Amino acid sequence: MKNIVTDTFEVKITALGAQGDGIGEHSGLSVFIPATAPGDMVRVRVKEKRRNGIYAELDEVLEPSVNRIKPACKHFEKCGGCQLQFLADDPYRAWLKERAQMALAHHGFDANIVSDPIVSLAKSRRRVALKALQMPGRLILGFNERQSHKLVDITECHITCSEITDILPALRKVLQALLKKRMGADVHLTLTATGIDMVVDAAMELGLAARELLVEFANAHDIAAIHWRDQGFLDPVIIRREPMMNLSGVRVPLAPAAFIQATDEGEAELVKEVLEACNGYGRVADLFCGMGTFTFPLAASHQVLAVEGAKKPLEALQMAANQAVGLKQIIAKHRDLYRRPLTAKELTGFEAVVFDPPRAGAKEQVEELANSDVKRIVGVSCNPNTFSRDARILADGGYALEKVVPVDQFLWSPHLELVGVFTRP
Repeated sequence: MKNIVTDTFEVKITALGAQGDGIGEHSGLSVFIPATAPGDMVRVRVKEKRRNGIYAELDEVLEPSVNRIKPACKHFEKCGGCQLQFLADDPYRAWLKERAQMALAHHGFDANIVSDPIVSLAKSRRRVALKALQMPGRLILGFNERQSHKLVDITECHITCSEITDILPALRKVLQALLKKRMGADVHLTLTATGIDMVVDAAMELGLAARELLVEFANAHDIAAIHWRDQGFLDPVIIRREPMMNLSGVRVPLAPAAFIQATDEGEAELVKEVLEACNGYGRVADLFCGMGTFTFPLAASHQVLAVEGAKKPLEALQMAANQAVGLKQIIAKHRDLYRRPLTAKELTGFEAVVFDPPRAGAKEQVEELANSDVKRIVGVSCNPNTFSRDARILADGGYALEKVVPVDQFLWSPHLELVGVFTRP
């Protein structure tokens, strides 16, 4: 590298990158620094030099920007969960919109199709995955530091709902009594319509005393269900009430630690956009349907084909559909849409399609959609980059991308959901 770069230097932050790092320039190179805001004048320490620039650590904020605020959480500097909590609300929202616009611009789309973001409130996250580690004399319970396996022992959390954070002190005591020295565990907590669903992943077989301790904890804190997963074996320690999700008025059983949308507000906004986009169209195919987040609201006025590759959520959807009243026909189909996407011919007769794939996107399925005669397509994605790639495939197949709505369910982080509406002219 011809540019001369010292180990420490001062730099002015001029922008935020896609991962939330502040960006400046030094010696003709881009510099990426976490925990910095546009307008900050900072001193940084070089961490790594790469082909695309310098990756540095913040040493000191010399002149804070007007875009910088005091983080609410005392764990902010260490915990990797909320790296943008220092950013004021207006620049944060502007960055979310730019995040979507940048991803779409890489594939040739106009920035004007992106709406202002919908942002979930603080303390609204209804599912979290914590890590626990038994140390001499104490148990650490919390999240990893950013880009590290080191745990931060949390005593507060400004993204998680109070129903979950309120039980953490008691949960810490229970796990300290259960786990062996230096043993780690993953703890999944989900707030459902019937209470908290708790799953502990730990390589340890439970004895009678351990079971009694967990049952006592569940009774004392009104936990709906506790499962203990030991090297893949799922042990139902106590099920006081079956964990259920309320999907547009339909009760759907939740498998232990199964995926749900991260916040109530985020789910409601995604459902609203999907319903509006499909209004006036006939039969709908809901691809990568999960346990029916979009299937059940759509079925209030549409016949729906619900397709999913994972058996457990599809079984839950089918069970709920069999018992639901006042809905149109729902047909549940088990199929791996990566290996066997619905073909353009199979999509004949559907006027609208909704697809909500994992982070990898839906390239194989979208290629079939691009060759179909479906009139309206709604894409929901938790990855702006793969969404934009898939959107380009549809656009090249003749579809017009009319609008994109960013939905932020992972407050103060680079994770962002998008809803895009496509129409075949």
